[in-house]
Amino acid sequence: MRYKVVLKQSDEGVSASVPGLPGCWSQGANEAEALDNIQDAIREYLSVVAEQLKGADVREVEVPV
Repeated sequence: MRYKVVLKQSDEGVSASVPGLPGCWSQGANEAEALDNIQDAIREYLSVVAEQLKGADVREVEVPV
């Protein structure tokens, strides 16, 4: 899957967040490290969501844009 990632430079390095996954963020010393770290954060985020949805009646909808 592809996710849009927002990168912001700071005094400590580069922060990364995923607007489509509220609360999913990470950071790194540079852009490459931040992107590697946000990939790990996305995987962990999705793992937690999947665990929370176990046994739930889940549906998918398609939204044209």
